[in-house]
Amino acid sequence: MIPMLDLKAQYEALRPTLEPALSEALAATQFVLGPNVQAFETEVASYLGARHAITCASGTDALHLALDAAGIGPGDEVITTPFTFIATAEAICYVGATPVFADIDPGTWNIDPAAVEAAITPRTRAILPVHLFGQPADMDALNRIACNHELLVIEDCAQSFGASTPAGMTGTRGLAGCFSFFPSKNLGCYGDGGLITTNDDAMAERLRIQRNHGQTRRYHHEFIGYNSRLDELQAVVLRHKLPHIDRWNAERRRVADRYDAGLADLPVTCPIRDGAGTHVFHQYTLLSSARDAIAEALNAAGIGNAIYYPVPLHRQPAFGAAAVSHDLAHAEDVARRCLSLPMFPELDNERVDRVCDAIRQALDG
Repeated sequence: MIPMLDLKAQYEALRPTLEPALSEALAATQFVLGPNVQAFETEVASYLGARHAITCASGTDALHLALDAAGIGPGDEVITTPFTFIATAEAICYVGATPVFADIDPGTWNIDPAAVEAAITPRTRAILPVHLFGQPADMDALNRIACNHELLVIEDCAQSFGASTPAGMTGTRGLAGCFSFFPSKNLGCYGDGGLITTNDDAMAERLRIQRNHGQTRRYHHEFIGYNSRLDELQAVVLRHKLPHIDRWNAERRRVADRYDAGLADLPVTCPIRDGAGTHVFHQYTLLSSARDAIAEALNAAGIGNAIYYPVPLHRQPAFGAAAVSHDLAHAEDVARRCLSLPMFPELDNERVDRVCDAIRQALDG
């Protein structure tokens, strides 16, 4: 059996120092916005190169709070990708704005800057790119478009912790960056958790108040806020994992390189690295017209696999008339042919080769 993800090996390696630290935090009984939360915010801001890092309860909340703090609301349009998890567009709807879906680049599967520019209207207020599967979107092009049209840029970095562009890490290239610490992420906690980064002092101050019921001090509320706080135990986990993230991401690239080599002569399209940034391979996703046959063969061999994402967001009943869609031919095509393979830092070469052999047999059969 080769799972899609195996967190047990990572946990066992961390256990000798992690469990005493969790016990210490339990004994201290400061479970909400405690010292580990504060320390993690300082440490993660330094790692990412951001002026401010504000934790919250989930990656979805990070998107919601960032859009709200940026002043996005009813009557506004936010351009984003249809090829991502629903939370990206869901958060746009939470603030009463309209998601506008622009097509993806057929090579990187990130939002296409040309499609973004074509989708701009007088109601457009922001661009919300997703660094899909751990590959940075084309932030230089997107920021040029945003500057030319006086738009805001908010990054969805849920899958890209540790990924970088020549001008900085993901999460530092727009007004705000939104991260998820869901357990399966490259940097994951043991439950839900999120983070917003920004270099804007006023936005950071609003976010800190906003995540805690709009309180400036106890029982004094400046505006209607939210209950969205990272708890102390999750901060302990994240503090213990953060020093390992570069090594773990390097191991993910090793796994990706092994897949590339093992699949090179097969009729599949492997992930394209655009060369303008550092890919951290949250997922290793290929394209094949024989996707279903490959998945069936992998399942029969006890090898994990998944389709991210089988139904693009513009096809989801949840949005209906609440969204605007442009020509999305590339998103439709990738959704029909994509398949993600096992990916985690502890995945050794022998198991990667077994996955490749199973795919080869499926295509030869």
